[in-house]
Amino acid sequence: MIEVKTLVLGTLDHVWACWAQAEHIQHWNHAGDDWHCPKATNELYEGGRFVYTMAAKDQSFSFDFCGTYTRVVTNEAIAFILDDQRKVEVHFSSTPAGIEIVERFDPENVHPEDMQQAGWQMILDNFKKYAESIG
Repeated sequence: MIEVKTLVLGTLDHVWACWAQAEHIQHWNHAGDDWHCPKATNELYEGGRFVYTMAAKDQSFSFDFCGTYTRVVTNEAIAFILDDQRKVEVHFSSTPAGIEIVERFDPENVHPEDMQQAGWQMILDNFKKYAESIG
């Protein structure tokens, strides 16, 4: 598994809401400034589905990032299986310095692992920036 992590200033409830609510997801779920997330649906419960449309801003390419939740513990942990059968775990921990988010995911077989790690880290960094900006 590949791991990315960040530390977000804010309360656990605020960080969880920014991660879980589709209207927030659309603001942070992109790896670079030339991408965005124009549509997101999120049923955050075990057996629930999510679909995030990832798209180039110049409209040259888009895809749906989707999966099914296998574990949801409010303010603590989320696990899901992507439609390509890769597993992802996200853990939220309250620390004296802020809320630590650790995300672990199975790599896909197309791109180098360091490239995948960098892309997922950029999305997590966007999450941190967004959550702190509205916190």
